Amino acid sequence: MAAPEKKLVRSKSGLRMVTVDDEETSPFLLMEPPWVPDNECDCCQSCRGKFDFLRRRKHHCRRCGRCFCDNCCKTKVALPRMCFIDPVRHCATCTDTTKKENEFFDKHVKTLVNGGQFMLSGKDQSDIESQFLCKLSSDHRFLNFEAESDKYESIKVSNLESLQIMANSRDDEGNTLATGLALKYKNSNDVMTMVKMVVTTGANKKQAQIWIAAMQKAFKMVYEGRQALRA
Repeated sequence: MAAPEKKLVRSKSGLRMVTVDDEETSPFLLMEPPWVPDNECDCCQSCRGKFDFLRRRKHHCRRCGRCFCDNCCKTKVALPRMCFIDPVRHCATCTDTTKKENEFFDKHVKTLVNGGQFMLSGKDQSDIESQFLCKLSSDHRFLNFEAESDKYESIKVSNLESLQIMANSRDDEGNTLATGLALKYKNSNDVMTMVKMVVTTGANKKQAQIWIAAMQKAFKMVYEGRQALRA
């Protein structure tokens, strides 16, 4: 699959590298928020200090768009979820949120792209089980199932409706272990479908469990992005 074509755009928040075609945008991304208009904030929305032209000037958090003084919005953090090229200003609350999300981009996306080995069965073919390598596509838009002979329709990540972890085993220390997950999604015919992915035994078991943990974080980000659009 060819990488999406991208373009450089400039907004009042900074330079961003975005896809030319909106349909090819990663489902993990967020839209830039509107800024609180300058004439609607005469004091910092954190410390409540009154703005002036010399000692306390206005700054906007690039993640939430709210208005702060320099001291309350001085941290610059990479914000790949909004496609900024350079680190951008964050308020304290958004700094913590973005740093946690950046761990997903730095670590968990790689896990999802590398894939996990599962036994796969669909809702309408519960009597059929096949072993697949499930991998997130490089553009983050699809879950692809790879096998030597069998074929299975890719899942569009933005069409995921729910994710349920299956866990009915424990390790030697009593910790619950994931044994699989069930994904509910709309297929290419816009029909709600469910697929169950069961962790295989053997050398690939741990990698599959790590993949499930990463997928849980991915679904959370997709859900949050969807809620932001509806807000």
